[in-house]
Amino acid sequence: MGTRSEALATQFEAKVQEAVDVLGRLSDADWKEVTDAEKWTVGVTAHHLASAFEPVAGIVTAIVAGQSLGNLTRTMLDDMNARHAREHAGCTRAETTALLQRSAKAAATVVRGLDDEQLKRSATVFTDAPPMTAEQMIVGALIAHTEEHFASIRQTIEGASDRELA
Repeated sequence: MGTRSEALATQFEAKVQEAVDVLGRLSDADWKEVTDAEKWTVGVTAHHLASAFEPVAGIVTAIVAGQSLGNLTRTMLDDMNARHAREHAGCTRAETTALLQRSAKAAATVVRGLDDEQLKRSATVFTDAPPMTAEQMIVGALIAHTEEHFASIRQTIEGASDRELA
């Protein structure tokens, strides 16, 4: 609806496409490498990201609607992420890629549906952090989050390749 939301959705989709391209180039050995940043396997790191898009879109929707987001703390989020890593340790590349594409499409649709005034609305997302606008949530939890995790994956794979050559 808004010019800014269209730009954000397009930027997010470009990051997701880069991520899908990276996943398509991974070997089975790459999938099992452990990242330095997350301390999860590449596969779990990719699955974590793919599974976050729709909940983040839900948070954006709640911010825009002025709804309460409950009593979530950053420590609780860290605990949920650690549980996810354990529960999805055996995730496959095919299921993760499909989830990444499906959930990114759903999130981009939510972002595109916002107008510029809605992007400015704010709410408390974490009780131990300042309120965030819908736009800050989109930029931080969709766009930057994708870049951060896939930069970690790329760095891990490059490091593994360097070790193999040594």
